[in-house]
Order: sequence, then structure tokens, then C-alpha cells
Amino acid sequence: MNEGWHHVFASATLLEGKTQHVVIEGFDILFLRVAGAVHAVSNACTHADACLHEGRLRGHRIICPLHGASFDARTGAVLGKPASVALPCYEVRETDGEFFVRLGHPAI
Repeated sequence: MNEGWHHVFASATLLEGKTQHVVIEGFDILFLRVAGAVHAVSNACTHADACLHEGRLRGHRIICPLHGASFDARTGAVLGKPASVALPCYEVRETDGEFFVRLGHPAI
């Protein structure tokens, strides 16, 4: 793929309700499968820069392990304080059983 697209991993490795984080070209990205859809957001909490992959996923809510800030996995929107800034989101595509993410072009 071109135009900023990067291969990530096989789609079968990301199960429903689970997360997986990867670092690609300096971008630390958290992948989540929620209600059958796959989303990609920054892995760093916008409140205190904690690694969100160490937190919890409850439905579509990502909960930071440090102070409990929460974000919407689908949009990156803040759902709970102390965070006040949304997470950057990235576009994800599935092709032939493989996930690709587009870097440098936030999805929202």
C-alpha cells in the first residue's frame, strides 16, 4: 500500500474486546476490536502520557491505568476526566486478512 499506509499484523490476531499496541515509525498506536470493528488510537493518554495498553477496555471505553481518564475507542473523544483532550485516531483498513494503518493522516 502507499500514501502513508503501513502493514500492522494479521487481522485474526486481534480478538473481539481486546487491544494490541504497536510502534510504527515512532507512532505508538493502540488497536482495538469493539463490536466487530477495528479502531486505532494513540496509545498515550492525553492527560498524563500513560500507556493506554496497560489500562482496560470496557465496551467502547478505554480506561487509562494511571488516573482513570477514559476515551471512546471509536472516535478518541474524552468520556471521563481528568483528560480534556481527545486521542488522535488513525484510519485502519483490512485487506486479505491483514490490517494496515495510515500514519500522518488522523482519521478525525
